[in-house]
Amino acid sequence: MDNKDQVIQGVKCVVNTCHYHHPGDLCSAGTIEISPRNATSTEETDCSTFKPTDSMK
Repeated sequence: MDNKDQVIQGVKCVVNTCHYHHPGDLCSAGTIEISPRNATSTEETDCSTFKPTDSMK
C-alpha cells in the first residue's frame, strides 16, 4: 500500500532520494522494514522499505 501523502509521526528519514521522503525529514511509507535480524550496530542495518524517487529511475 502506498500512503505517499500521509506521514508517520515519530519516524525520521533523511534519505531525500526515497519515494517516501517528505520535507522536514518525514516518512510516508505504509510500513517500515529494517534488516538484518541480528544486526549489532547502526552500520549493519538497512531500510528495506527504501524505494527510489521517480526521478532516480
